[in-house]
Amino acid sequence: MAKKKLLILTGGGDCPGLNAVIRGIVKAARQSGEWESWGSIEAFNGVLSNPVDILKLTPKVVGGIHVKGGTIIKTTNKGNPLSFPIKDKNGKITYKNIGKDLIKKIKGLGFEAVINIGGDGSQAISQALYKQGLNIIGVPKTIDNDLSATDITFGFSTAVQIATDAFDKLVTTASSHNRVMIMEVMGRDAGWIALNTAIAGGAEICLIPEIPFNIKAIAKAIRSRYKKGKGFVNIVVAEGAQLNGKTIGEIADGDQNIKLGGIGNMLRKSLEDFGVEPDIRVATLGHIQRGGSPIAYDRILATAMGVRAFELVEKGAFGKMVALVNNKISETTLKKAISSYNHVDKDHYLINTAKKTGMSFGDK
Repeated sequence: MAKKKLLILTGGGDCPGLNAVIRGIVKAARQSGEWESWGSIEAFNGVLSNPVDILKLTPKVVGGIHVKGGTIIKTTNKGNPLSFPIKDKNGKITYKNIGKDLIKKIKGLGFEAVINIGGDGSQAISQALYKQGLNIIGVPKTIDNDLSATDITFGFSTAVQIATDAFDKLVTTASSHNRVMIMEVMGRDAGWIALNTAIAGGAEICLIPEIPFNIKAIAKAIRSRYKKGKGFVNIVVAEGAQLNGKTIGEIADGDQNIKLGGIGNMLRKSLEDFGVEPDIRVATLGHIQRGGSPIAYDRILATAMGVRAFELVEKGAFGKMVALVNNKISETTLKKAISSYNHVDKDHYLINTAKKTGMSFGDK
């Protein structure tokens, strides 16, 4: 008897723990005895390719991958089927909704279910395709921790650990040279990585997208640390923090998302122009936060989410996304999962914790 076919894909940015999810799904599917697992290379692009670029995920293929960073089936943030980039003969790019064609091709390849591992953008795609008739389950993935339907996303804890390790090293060099050190971390619209890193590392200043800051307030906080003539200051800034009401970044051809980056250097220049005297240096972690082996917690969480995702497939409970709620693996609807963004609330206990330990958010 032929086995049912399950398609797995990873979309958006890479994230520590993706391979652990894939492995969890494949192992659970094999335990059922009724399903076989396949991976679409570079999210939906693998299915859309001609010929198709898909990989059968056997126990041998997924053996030991849970300790590895990245994703063995690759990923992309340029293959949104709801707004797919198509280049004409003159090189001009237009965007087209090819959702119906994609679903037709997936079903034509014999797949009875899809598990889409990705962040808020990927799950918005999942919801749209589900409404058009695709049997799909979502697994939340983002180092930004910006999905409100789950208490935490795998990869976030690893990203914070990597950022904290780097920050600890900057503290010692800042102290040795009496410098101001600015560390730019990821965080497009949510400041969870910056906030957690700043508290873990003991930063003097933390700048996040949710709290508008001004150069005057930051300069005041810096000068108070140097009032006796010597001192040092460590600043953590999220890439999406707004300087003068604007984020810093650029848009590349074929990519509708702004590529953030540069706020650290812009902050340094603004402080120097404002007359801040201490030597200021900048370190930008960038994709270092996304790579490497996931920490134990993220391996465990990712594996558990992968297993639950397959269980939902097995039950035919499509249109759902796996979630961690009150320390229990559960699920919610895709519609609810994308209904609200997980911003850092200004009254969050971590904001209060930071302020009570003397940390400035550059707002006053």
